[in-house]
Amino acid sequence: MILESVHRGDEPFDWSRILVRGPQSETFLQGQLSQDVGHLGDTHVASLLLTPTSEVLSTCWIGPLDDGYELIVAREVAEISLSRLKRFHLRVACTLSLEDALSGPFATIGEQVQRGEPGPREFVGLVPQAYGTSFVERTVSFTKGCFTGQELVGRLDARGSSVPWRYVRASGPSLEDIDAALVAKGPEGPKGITTALRDGTAFHVLGFVHRSALDNVVDASVTLEAIT
Repeated sequence: MILESVHRGDEPFDWSRILVRGPQSETFLQGQLSQDVGHLGDTHVASLLLTPTSEVLSTCWIGPLDDGYELIVAREVAEISLSRLKRFHLRVACTLSLEDALSGPFATIGEQVQRGEPGPREFVGLVPQAYGTSFVERTVSFTKGCFTGQELVGRLDARGSSVPWRYVRASGPSLEDIDAALVAKGPEGPKGITTALRDGTAFHVLGFVHRSALDNVVDASVTLEAIT
C-alpha cells in the first residue's frame, strides 16, 4: 500500500479533547476505557477506547478536571471517539462535549514516528496486542474490572497468545522498497505503510506486517523494527 502523501517531520499533529463532566463521570469512564480511571492522581495517563469486539478505536490520554475528566485524542478520530462514548451513555449523570485542544502528548508527525505512537492511520481494526507488549502495559488495566471491549483483550493476555499482525517502524531509501518488505510475507490483511515521512533522502514509516515477516527482510537497504 503506497501512500499518496508523505509528511514532513515538523508537520503538526492536531489534537482534540472530549470533556466528561458530572458526578458519575468516573463510573461511566471506568466502564468505557481500558485504563483504571480511579487511580489517575493529577497526571494524564494513556488509555484506549475499544470497540465492543476489542479493536482499538483510538488511543487517548485521560486527565482530571475539577468536575470530571478530559480525554485527549487525535483530532481525526475525535468525532468517531465521541460517537462511540455516546453509544453507551445511557442513564448516567455526566455530560459529553468535544473541543479542539491546544496541545497533546506529542506535537508533530516526526515525534509520532520517532516514538512509535499509533495515530489515526494506525487504527485499522486490530486488538491492542498487535501494537506491542509495552503498549498494552501502559494502556490497559487487567485488575480494574469490566470495560467495553475487554473480553478478547483479557483472553489474549491470559493465554499469552501471539497475534498475527504486528506494528512496526521501518526506514529505507524509497517507499516502494519499504512497502515491499512490509507486504512480502503472510496472508492478505492490514499490512503495509500507514504513516510516512521524508528525512533528506531517506523515508521513515509506521506500518504493519504479518509476524512471519519480522525476521525475513531480504532487502538490506530496509530496516524493520517491531514496536514492542
